[in-house]
Amino acid sequence: MPAPPRTAPRTYGVYRPVLPVTSPRDPDRMVYTGDADGRCEIFTWDRSTGTTRQLTDRPHGTLLCAVDDDEVVWWFDEDLGGSGGWRVQDFDGGPDRPALAGVPYGRPAGLAFAAGGAVAVGIRTPEGLDVHLGRRGGPTTPVLHTAEPGTLCDLAPDGGLLAVSGPAHSARAVTLLTPDGSTVAVLSGAGERTWALGFAPAAGSPSGPTPLTGPMPLPGPAPLSGPASLPGSAPLPGPAPSPGPAPSPGPVPSPGPVPSSPGSGPAPGGPLLLVMRERAGRYHLGTWAPGRGLELLPWCSFDTETTARWYPGPGGRRVLVRQDRHGRSRLFTADLDRRELVPVPTPEGSVLDAAPAADGDVHFIWTDAVNVPRALSLSGAPLPGQSQWRLPRFGRRQDLWTPGPDGPVHTFVTTPADRPAPHPLVFLVHGGPADHDRDAYDPMVQALVGSGHAVARVNYRGSTGYGPRWRSAYSEGVGHTQVADLVRVRAELLERGIGRQGAVGLCGTSWGGYLTLLAMGTRPELWNAGVAVKPLADCATAFRHSTPALRALDTALFGGTPDEVPEAYAHASPSSYAAAVRAPLLVVAARRDAKCPPEQVESYLAVLRAGGVAHEVMWLDSGHDGYDGADHLAVIRRSLRFLGRGLPPAPAAAEPSPHPERR
Repeated sequence: MPAPPRTAPRTYGVYRPVLPVTSPRDPDRMVYTGDADGRCEIFTWDRSTGTTRQLTDRPHGTLLCAVDDDEVVWWFDEDLGGSGGWRVQDFDGGPDRPALAGVPYGRPAGLAFAAGGAVAVGIRTPEGLDVHLGRRGGPTTPVLHTAEPGTLCDLAPDGGLLAVSGPAHSARAVTLLTPDGSTVAVLSGAGERTWALGFAPAAGSPSGPTPLTGPMPLPGPAPLSGPASLPGSAPLPGPAPSPGPAPSPGPVPSPGPVPSSPGSGPAPGGPLLLVMRERAGRYHLGTWAPGRGLELLPWCSFDTETTARWYPGPGGRRVLVRQDRHGRSRLFTADLDRRELVPVPTPEGSVLDAAPAADGDVHFIWTDAVNVPRALSLSGAPLPGQSQWRLPRFGRRQDLWTPGPDGPVHTFVTTPADRPAPHPLVFLVHGGPADHDRDAYDPMVQALVGSGHAVARVNYRGSTGYGPRWRSAYSEGVGHTQVADLVRVRAELLERGIGRQGAVGLCGTSWGGYLTLLAMGTRPELWNAGVAVKPLADCATAFRHSTPALRALDTALFGGTPDEVPEAYAHASPSSYAAAVRAPLLVVAARRDAKCPPEQVESYLAVLRAGGVAHEVMWLDSGHDGYDGADHLAVIRRSLRFLGRGLPPAPAAAEPSPHPERR
């Protein structure tokens, strides 16, 4: 269906920070998610000819895509609620058609290709996870149905094994299945969290785990949201200038020594699955093979969250490793044959996604606090989908470390360059909980700083990027631990004269919206305005209306279900404290949100109304992760107006007159 016509010139673009997918046949031919009149849509690009073709055109955008060995593009055709099915179209054009027959309508939960045309697909339905196996355009055979949360991770190159990921902490963290559904092995994550990262490509094969347009997964429960200011794709005012050096918090220690003693090597033949396991406060890379089981690589472990991807093609077993550490990123190449770990040079800042290409190049998306994300390659070869907008420099930035009971709390602080301190202060609270704020561009930061506000982005306890101990530190209870860290950072920013007393607000999306509501209800005297976008607002009601994966996350987080531990859910729920909110509050919610369902937002709003608490509400006709930039822009504009009224900035300093004053 064609998109509705625009009646006015567009003053924004969208950029989804995900890498293009390279054709297994030709590294110059790529598929990517790009900007189409303010929406995310799927495009093909031929670098050798410079030809770009828009493949999809849907009113509310399209996000997921892949390309198989025959250069057929796969894309997920979903409704506003996030459910749908895969469709295909040839790279060079032609009609699109259903990809597979017999797969139920549902949410995407993995796609994997094997040699010879075999395809495995995972779909989530209200009844659980279904995994089907077949060939493009033909019927499929059910391999697995389970009511437990899970995702199809990969299909072995010969099509003989499937890897299915469950919750990393569960007894079935990774399940290995044959095509007839028989279980070959189960890797437990109980006691040592474990997750699969994909099968090694066959010798000479250009493709390993099927890349979709999405970032490399990092360990931890599936986050509820991305950056705190945006529930999905970000509207951008302009393209990034060339990457330059960014301020650093100091020397970053290496991931650990690389001992010369031998460790596990690759299996001599057959499928080889890449695995990460958390052990003794570190993240250990390892491999699993039939008959050998799981073997960790003693020379390849890291102190903070790390993920990895196989290099495609022949030339030995090599893995591209991405480590997130203290809000910044590093890349390494791990050679499993030589047992070597070699840094991959990238600019200082954040690498949001990284993938090795079939031609030996490495593609990555780089950003820092003042540079829009850019798709780059080590070789310097161009990549598609770059923004054509211009981004002015804005603000001053610094890192702040605030003492806390489990170690210092790291905050990225950005302040206006054209106005004197103290400033009205906005905490942009990141989502997750298994996520973190980065040294990365955020359009909401730019907009707030340009309006005269200081912005604090706090990596509170429970955030990733600071190691397992920090991620699991909930000593003051779910939600309350994180609010305590926000309160500590607030006190330091006021003491340092960065923030202005009486002009401190909160703004967050999803889990960040949850913390915004919880902080405003439990410490109402500290906040002067709040914006909660698509928030978790009533924990027990959300449990009853959300997805199986999120119910599993809540069960682990709270130590049981609402029926088993009702007091834990009530203690952590913003609705328990809603009547105490004093400051102006804006709640933005989505009618089709499966992660933070509308029913639990309505429960929270009912408490506000019963308590006579002044508030504003904005409803969106979308899901949790929308792909239409117009929605995001509307939320940003409404939020900025609301925060501007509640936290008025000081006027900008007047420019001196170029002419001497007459007396």
